[in-house]
Amino acid sequence: MLTVYGIRECDSCRQARKWLDRQGIAHRFHDLRRDGLEEATVRAWLGSGFADQLLNRRSATWRALTEQQRNLQGAARVALLLEHPTLIKRPVWVDREVIAVGFDPERLQQRLAARGVR
Repeated sequence: MLTVYGIRECDSCRQARKWLDRQGIAHRFHDLRRDGLEEATVRAWLGSGFADQLLNRRSATWRALTEQQRNLQGAARVALLLEHPTLIKRPVWVDREVIAVGFDPERLQQRLAARGVR
């Protein structure tokens, strides 16, 4: 089943969930703040082709980071994302693996159709 990771109060996440409901696409919503994240999940996401897209460089949390924190890699970056889930661009779309980051209905429709998600 498609899992959408995000934050309930996030405008993009709300739009994405409404879009999924209108399309009749079954999904599960995972709230990053309420439900948290596992280290293995963050590692897998960073190992996917979406690592650069995962960082929310527009967030207030990002702007508050030091230059050193912004340039962390490996386990240190994983720990930073686990500590500050608002650093993760939302929503993250997962169907066994990350298929998209952010909300772009046309791109999502193509990627979901290619995976046979209805």
